[in-house]
Amino acid sequence: MTLQEIINRVGAEVVLDNHQQEREVKYAFAADLMSDVLRLDASEVILITGLANPQVIRTAEMSDIPLILFVRGKGVTPEMIALAQESNISLLRCKQSMFKACGELYAAGLQPLY
Repeated sequence: MTLQEIINRVGAEVVLDNHQQEREVKYAFAADLMSDVLRLDASEVILITGLANPQVIRTAEMSDIPLILFVRGKGVTPEMIALAQESNISLLRCKQSMFKACGELYAAGLQPLY
C-alpha cells in the first residue's frame, strides 16, 4: 500500500511528506507505548499512535520506521516536524480513533506484524 492509498483510506492529512509518495508499506503497528515499538524488527511499516511528542519521532528513527500516523486528530509540534524532517520520516494525521484507523487499513490489505 502506498502513502497516498493510506491517506485516502483514513482521510489523513499530510503533515510532512518527505517525498515518500511511492514508498510501499506492507505492515502496520499500533502503539502508544514506545517501549513496544523499540522491540520491532521490520521494514515497510507504518506506526499508528495517539501519542504526540518528540519521543515518538526519536523512537521511529531508532526503529527505522519511515511513516507515522497520528490518530484522534493529535497535534504535531514544529519540533516534531523538524525531527521527522531530519530523520526522513513522513507524518500523517487523521481524526479517526486508533481502532477505526487500524480496521480501515487492515481491511485495505495492510498486515499486522504479529
